[in-house]
Amino acid sequence: MGEALVDLILTPDGAVGAIAGGGPFNMARTIARLEVPVSFAGGISDDAFGVRLTELLIADGVRLPLPARHGLLTTLALAEVDNSGAATYRFYTEGTAAPAISADDITVDSQTQVLAVGTLGLVLEPMASTVESLVAAAADETLVFLDPNCRPATVTDRDAYLARLARVLTRADVIKVSRDDLNYICGRDVHANPIHAARGLLAGDTALVLFTDGSEIVHIITRSADIEVPVAPIEIVDTVGAGDAFGGAFIAYWAASGRTRADLGDLDAVRRCVEKAIDVAAITCQRVGADPPHLHELA
Repeated sequence: MGEALVDLILTPDGAVGAIAGGGPFNMARTIARLEVPVSFAGGISDDAFGVRLTELLIADGVRLPLPARHGLLTTLALAEVDNSGAATYRFYTEGTAAPAISADDITVDSQTQVLAVGTLGLVLEPMASTVESLVAAAADETLVFLDPNCRPATVTDRDAYLARLARVLTRADVIKVSRDDLNYICGRDVHANPIHAARGLLAGDTALVLFTDGSEIVHIITRSADIEVPVAPIEIVDTVGAGDAFGGAFIAYWAASGRTRADLGDLDAVRRCVEKAIDVAAITCQRVGADPPHLHELA
């Protein structure tokens, strides 16, 4: 649950392309392409961009429980890609469709195996309050996966944002964070000890943190362990959607293996899913925009 939007990709040579995006949108498509049943609960416009977003979700097999948001424009993000392939984002959200989700629009029942939230879903109102309430009300059987995917350019009140994040963390089971996320959450450069910073997110029901650090090692962090999972070197086209693909792939492989919230203590099983998620993210990095692989493309 969260935003669907259009990324306007600005490359170093000045070329601009429009690509479907949004963290939870990308995660939903990743999960569907890995042939695991998934629904996307987000606000999508009925304008031309919104129609395209809807078509892409349906083509991948994502279910859409919410109707189109009439009269609202599609939310936009400008992704400026540098010569290394890294993207910096600016968002255009006021009066757009993505935030327009209220508590009356959606419920999550006990049959939901995983509830995945994050990115602008924790920022833009009324969607953010709706997401928080759904997380708090999630059934005991439901695994809550949180990817803050912090976007400072969209946060007008950092203290309020961090307070909401802290409340959601008390029910989240798996947290996926990047170094940039940790820097923003902690309010400082955590370069010297990112593992300590990541472990500080373990609260309440949280079983583990998945700390991704670009092309470096992925860490599986619990209260007593730090398991390092290597990342093979690749030639990067861009990193747009790579973190979303990693998170979506972890969810897909965890669900496909028949594992539940109760199995998160099995760190061998967690590691196997992380290894597969790294492969999915690597393929995404070798393509333009958020274009995760289908199951048949994976060895």
